[in-house]
Amino acid sequence: MIVIEQVSEENLKEVLPLIRAYQEFYKVSDICDEKNFEFFLQFCRNPSTGSQFLYRKDGWVVGFSTVYFTFASSIISKVSILNDLYTVPESRGNGVGRKLIEHCRGFAERHGAARLQWVTAPENEAAQKLYDSMKTSKSSWYFYTYRS
Repeated sequence: MIVIEQVSEENLKEVLPLIRAYQEFYKVSDICDEKNFEFFLQFCRNPSTGSQFLYRKDGWVVGFSTVYFTFASSIISKVSILNDLYTVPESRGNGVGRKLIEHCRGFAERHGAARLQWVTAPENEAAQKLYDSMKTSKSSWYFYTYRS
């Protein structure tokens, strides 16, 4: 049986191993399950800032996604950021990522966001293959970061 659930205080610990794997993929240097738990707990307690979803297949969590809300003055609207999307390797290519994205899209629409947007690493070709197969548009904008 396949189910997409909103992550809550009750099931957040089930998602932590996938969050760790996602962070390892992106070479995060200081991964801490306790910090992850505290950080993602905010979406369980205050869903107006965003939400996290898990994809459960036959009782096992095989994927997750995280959506944050922000605003874009260029379109004078609330927008949603698909900040995290991860599927365990053995479940890739089976529609998990696509279903999570579509679920996040519906969540964003229900919460008044004008669009769902995300970025991915240039070398993440597997994810790009999925994104390019969907009715999405690829941006020509560059993504910059400024660390404090």
